Amino acid sequence: MRRLLAFTALVAPAIALAAPAAAQEQAEDGYRLPPADVADIVLRAPPPAVSISPEYDRMLLIEREALPPVSELARPMEKLAGLRLDASVNDRHGTRNFVGMTLRDITGGNEVEIALPAEADISHVNWSNDGRYIAFSNTYEDGMALMVADSATGQARTLLERGMNPIFQSPRWLPDGRLLVMVSPSNRGPMPVESRTPEGPAIQNAVGGEEAQTRTYQDLLENPYDEALFTWLGTSQPVIYSLDGSAPEVVGPPRLYRYVGASPDNQYLLMEWMEQPFSYQVPYSDFPLTSAVTRIDGTPVATIAQQPLADNLPVQGVQTGRRSITWHPTEASTLMWAEAQDGGDPRTVTDVRDALYTLAAPFTGTPREVARFEDRYAGFSGIEGTDDIIAADYDRDTREVRQALIDVTGTNAPRQLFLRNVQDAYADPGSPVSTTTDAGFSVARVEDGDLLLSGSGATPEGLRPFLRRFDMDTLETTEIWRNDGEYLESIAGVLEGDGTSFITRYESPINPGNYRLYTGGQAQFITDFPDPHPELTGIRREVVTYPRADGTQLTATLYLPAGYREGDKLPLVVWAYPLEYNNAATAGQNRDSPYRFTRIGSYSQLFFLTQGYAVLDDAAMPVVGSDPETVNDTFIEQIVSSAQAAVDFSVARGFGDGYRVGVGGHSYGAFMTANLLAHSDIFRAGIARSGAYNRTLTPFGFQSERRVFWDAAQTYYDLSPFMQADQINEPLLMIHGENDSNSGTFPEQSERMFAAVRGTGGTARLVMLPYEDHGYRGRESILHVLAESIDWFDRYVKNAEMPETSSGG
Repeated sequence: MRRLLAFTALVAPAIALAAPAAAQEQAEDGYRLPPADVADIVLRAPPPAVSISPEYDRMLLIEREALPPVSELARPMEKLAGLRLDASVNDRHGTRNFVGMTLRDITGGNEVEIALPAEADISHVNWSNDGRYIAFSNTYEDGMALMVADSATGQARTLLERGMNPIFQSPRWLPDGRLLVMVSPSNRGPMPVESRTPEGPAIQNAVGGEEAQTRTYQDLLENPYDEALFTWLGTSQPVIYSLDGSAPEVVGPPRLYRYVGASPDNQYLLMEWMEQPFSYQVPYSDFPLTSAVTRIDGTPVATIAQQPLADNLPVQGVQTGRRSITWHPTEASTLMWAEAQDGGDPRTVTDVRDALYTLAAPFTGTPREVARFEDRYAGFSGIEGTDDIIAADYDRDTREVRQALIDVTGTNAPRQLFLRNVQDAYADPGSPVSTTTDAGFSVARVEDGDLLLSGSGATPEGLRPFLRRFDMDTLETTEIWRNDGEYLESIAGVLEGDGTSFITRYESPINPGNYRLYTGGQAQFITDFPDPHPELTGIRREVVTYPRADGTQLTATLYLPAGYREGDKLPLVVWAYPLEYNNAATAGQNRDSPYRFTRIGSYSQLFFLTQGYAVLDDAAMPVVGSDPETVNDTFIEQIVSSAQAAVDFSVARGFGDGYRVGVGGHSYGAFMTANLLAHSDIFRAGIARSGAYNRTLTPFGFQSERRVFWDAAQTYYDLSPFMQADQINEPLLMIHGENDSNSGTFPEQSERMFAAVRGTGGTARLVMLPYEDHGYRGRESILHVLAESIDWFDRYVKNAEMPETSSGG
């Protein structure tokens, strides 16, 4: 079993330091610690995760572990087809997370602890359709066990000692109360061994005249050995387990299954599996896929689709033919899928981009078209008690999403319910409250013919979550409940009845987040999670707005340290992440609440508050343009203007001096940080985590940029801070995980950027974190990131000597 090791000072690779007065200082070894008050908070275990039963009568409190040691991250990893796998347990690679579970009655408050093996490693937790049982896995050093707990007694038993294979699908409950589990074939033989003598070169071909514009994916297959190992690890068989002790039933041959699920009437299985040829250019999700229906015992019925390898799709394109195949959730056994009408190419000008089809058992007839979409189909939701669905399509140019009520029988014509810009938070009507059918399918909740909708309730004054009834005939809404008062409360679930009994999650500046039950107009707390860091009580939090030079209203969350006195001038950290918008009105909307609890943990930038800094967190950096094709042409000008507006606001409010200001961000925020240092003198220093800095290395698009490099070479060049490394005259700290799997943010991006800044005489520091991904999880890594970050800004921001006059720009 994986063991939680005691904290030790592990030796890390050398970390290079480039100081202002020297080309390079002596290398440093070992992990570092931040100030003791910071480390103490980081090392505390988080509060439990909460899962509410389908019947809303019990809640499962899932105990989470404090940060794992880096030694957990160091377990052997196989990087295959866009996945990271742990061969020893035959699952996705990861650290232990859940270590205990407790059941609590929602009304009575009685608790029952689920009996687990010693040093449990829990994952794949799943309530049964009726809430009577909870399925979960327990991971050992040599494999994964399948267990089931009785939600009334807390007693747990093991259904499968070893052999679960949840790489592509976790255990799922069937409509009849049995469990469908993917297991590794017992006769699959030994794990492939890579030969020291290659069979030959790895060869790929490009056919002249055929475009294949793929993103810069990581962890792809590279050779025949990778193909063999991917097949060995991913191959599974669907097996049905009963809770009555009868023998498990194998219902399919060994294949590379991506999905197996039963029809609502439990008569059929939809099976989807990958086939050769694989690709070295795209991840597994684009490999050839066969979709077929069998009877519940595995007897073949019909082949529904055979999709070829999708390694030549246009940017943001989709496959032609049948895609997104799924069961209709409230019909007995009816399949639904979409088909592109534009060749799958979003650049094609057309009035009809997608169509939706159905085909009922026995799956031998002609599919029936039930809807046509002007824009790209974006999925559907079933509706409780009816065969109607709510289907959505999305316009990538206007960012508008349209939701329509569709009668799949064809009796009534589709009716539009909602149409809005997805970035217009103020116009969000809410999303359907979900409920689970007896067959285990999630559908939209209906009360007396009305949909129940819940939403965040964004307003200029902050979030005010709501619960509403929506009449699908008149399109009128009636508000049942809305959050008010000096706290933030949102819907977590609605009990059976008229919609007036529900559960919320409640937080306030002094409440870290607890659950409340509303019945008969009265509310009572049903959890009592304590403040995880009471010593930080007194931190001031405020959602603020301020104008950019072009009139665009910007928002940010201002944090001031405990004990701050009005008029004190503090060093300031501006932390941000750029986003693209079609118009300034939506860019300036308030999407936060002034009544959130200030939670600080992991490697949060809010730890700067403990060291006497003010923090402007999530400072808006909108890039506004009516044409999504060209919006990035003014990226630099807009983020510089937004940054200047943030600093000017700090001066106007009196807590900032306009000079001792640092900027930072993660991923695209790191890209922003390097660009701000290259194109302005607003900041004294920057911290860039897990970023990409040379856009010519992501030539087929990045973030929302849809043009390829050869269509917009100048934009790619101008937006690359690597190309302006000689203009970065403020100190830049770069941090990156050595195992970053995020598309485009290869660790090499930071290594090359550091070399460029150093080579042109700039001040930089590069910290490469062993075994870490795009985000960081290891205990030693997180403590080290905080130590580096605090030291960097203390040195170059807090203690920067102010000139006699400073405009901050």
